Amino acid sequence: MSRHQESNAVLRVALAGALACGLVACGDKQADQAAASNAATKQAAAAPTQAVAAAVAAMSPEQLREAATQAVAEQRLYAPAANNAMEYYLALRDKAPTDAAVSGALTDLQPYALIATEQAITRDDFAEAQRLYALLEKTDANAPALPRLKQSIADAQQSLSARQQQAETNQADAARLAQLERERLAEQQKMQQQAAQQLAARQAEEKRVADLRAAETERQQQASAAQQAREAEERRQAEQRAAAQRPTATAPAPTPAAAAPAPRASNELVAISTPQPKYPTEALRSGQSGTVQVEFTVGPNGSVTSARVVSANPPRVFNTETLNAVKRWRFQPVGSPVTSRRTISFSPAN
Repeated sequence: MSRHQESNAVLRVALAGALACGLVACGDKQADQAAASNAATKQAAAAPTQAVAAAVAAMSPEQLREAATQAVAEQRLYAPAANNAMEYYLALRDKAPTDAAVSGALTDLQPYALIATEQAITRDDFAEAQRLYALLEKTDANAPALPRLKQSIADAQQSLSARQQQAETNQADAARLAQLERERLAEQQKMQQQAAQQLAARQAEEKRVADLRAAETERQQQASAAQQAREAEERRQAEQRAAAQRPTATAPAPTPAAAAPAPRASNELVAISTPQPKYPTEALRSGQSGTVQVEFTVGPNGSVTSARVVSANPPRVFNTETLNAVKRWRFQPVGSPVTSRRTISFSPAN
């Protein structure tokens, strides 16, 4: 068997293996090279006009034959550029146009280059498609598939350009919608801030009015208690004056059982009944404790004529129940109204 025949045999075996491997690997290559479609479109505009690289064309026939054989053995049938069997054989054919083995090798390689060209078009790798097209055109300028490939490349480039324009339009629309959404959110946040400020101002005003009303109510209660104490004192003094003006002989001696208890000579308070305040339900449920200092006035008959909260911790939680209880307190009668203070503690454990 001649050296040329051995080369062709190796080529056919390698082509059979390359076909199987190429069909399996093409899907992965498509995915890897899809991201470079934009760059490939730009490169395709300057499609190569020379199928064989200058460095390959400068090699000697023996160098080309050896390089082609090794490329086939390593399954570099049509790629990479400037280092593949097809370029080596094309350059060798230019130097030995009557070599039937070289022509046969190119004929065997042509279908695989055709498949690779179609795959490059499918993945929008137009620079590679143009390079492979140039190899096919140099191999056989009259090949029936060339016009179809050329039109496919042009159509695919036009389709990619349209898709890129649509993508740019979609991107602009998305950016516009994103800007509108940001503006909407900013306006919504601004409106919520204004509403929160208005709500806070209204609540502050309501609290101020409530505090004023509470202060006015307490002032009125104190004034009413003071008025009641004055009226009670005036009545007591009037009764004393009336009793002093009545003749002693005609005044019936009161029986011990019916006589009212005489006022104590001193103003020392002696408690008769001091019921404890009721524990507020909410405070008891939450386990809240506190203290209230209350000031109250005891009239001559021993009843509490007025009461007010001096201080409370926490404020207002126990005030109402404390005042309600203190107003029910009873003491032994005193010579004149007595004002005193007491601190009442609230603890859920008691």
